[in-house]
Amino acid sequence: MDLTRHLHTFGYYLKQRLGQTVHKLSLAGDFTCPNRDGTLGRGGCAFCNVRSFGRDAAALSISQQLAREKAKTDRARLYLAYFQAYTSTYAEVETLRALYDEATSAADVAGLCVGTRPDCVPDAALDLLAAYRDAGNEVWLELGLQTAHDRTQALIRRGHTLADYRDAVHRAHARGLKVCAHLIVGLPGEGKDDARATLDTVLDIGVEGLKLHPLMIVRGSRMAAQYRRGEVSPMALDDYADLAACLIRHTPPEVVYHRIAATAQAPTLIAPDWCGPRWTALQAIGERLAREGGQGSALGREWRP
Repeated sequence: MDLTRHLHTFGYYLKQRLGQTVHKLSLAGDFTCPNRDGTLGRGGCAFCNVRSFGRDAAALSISQQLAREKAKTDRARLYLAYFQAYTSTYAEVETLRALYDEATSAADVAGLCVGTRPDCVPDAALDLLAAYRDAGNEVWLELGLQTAHDRTQALIRRGHTLADYRDAVHRAHARGLKVCAHLIVGLPGEGKDDARATLDTVLDIGVEGLKLHPLMIVRGSRMAAQYRRGEVSPMALDDYADLAACLIRHTPPEVVYHRIAATAQAPTLIAPDWCGPRWTALQAIGERLAREGGQGSALGREWRP
């Protein structure tokens, strides 16, 4: 199924903007996180596997990681360097500059995507990212909000609030930076109305891109223990696909969807099992968008029960 008929995908956006197929290459900069180094807490967020990100990759230089990731794809000749692991603005600005410089020095790297927390984007980091944008790079600031509800933020031990996110977005937009918000659907204690309220809040604040993730239970996380005790239950595929499609239909067509599902593999993935295959959720969401209307088709309508 061609999702671009019903969804403003990141791949389509990049092809229109840069004139060819572009792939994101995931990199690890040997960062840590204030939620695991003791600044805010230890062990990370409740859904996070502290061993799941990039420690092996971080032993390689950025150039070595780029070469390794490029070798995995033969469908692109242009790339974005995606600093994905941990909190990729959580360092002194000169450390960030050295890492970002190494990534963007390659002739076939067209820009940066930097994943981070809303409470870890000081003005100096934003100014640095704006400088790469001004030099002609495609630059996206990816902020892990997950939910707009502070009660849930506390429950999953995020260590930041919606106010932190709002402040980070406003300061990024003041510099002309594009923001992609990461949202997790199906967090403990949240239902459809909570997900809808989160989307409405994010759109009201202003955003250029979105990532939707179903809640996944992964080995090594606090939620893995909660799952074994029956305290946490991830969404069924049909429920997730219904809700994701609903959120997409209520999203303005100019907002770019970087992702509408997520996958993990055994032994890391514990549940739900439908998050293992790459295309399962995409196919289910695509079928609903084709049948009921694509991105933006429900704007101005009341949310359905």
